[in-house]
Amino acid sequence: MNKQKLKAILDEALMDEYKARDSYCKIIERFGPVRPFINIVEAEQTHIDMLLPLYEQHGLSLPPEPDPDRIQAPESLLDACRVGVEAEIENVAMYDRLIEAAEEPDAVEVLKLLQNASREHHLPAFQRCVARDGAQGGGHGMGHRGA
Repeated sequence: MNKQKLKAILDEALMDEYKARDSYCKIIERFGPVRPFINIVEAEQTHIDMLLPLYEQHGLSLPPEPDPDRIQAPESLLDACRVGVEAEIENVAMYDRLIEAAEEPDAVEVLKLLQNASREHHLPAFQRCVARDGAQGGGHGMGHRGA
């Protein structure tokens, strides 16, 4: 695979992870340390930290980190949970496309791990949040363990 194609794949994944992290940070700023956001925001940073070494390993330049103020928190916690469900569904679909396009085994491995975390941990946590009408519950956010 040429470096330009790999960079485009990694840039898209990284920007999506930044967007998720920054969105969940804004929700925490607005509503306080609520689940599942407090757990998943940590996992999003872990996802970023998993992508960054791929740039160095493949001799690629990092894109600039976006301004977190580009993100606005939803009006209610229930809306925030609904946004989380939509974002994680879109994330899984994005990773399907990126995994199909990637050829480097190390990149494919990381992309699959990130997709699995979204599908198996983040999406169900946000779905539980919606089912509770945004009310705080026991939550089973995965934090770093669910990367």
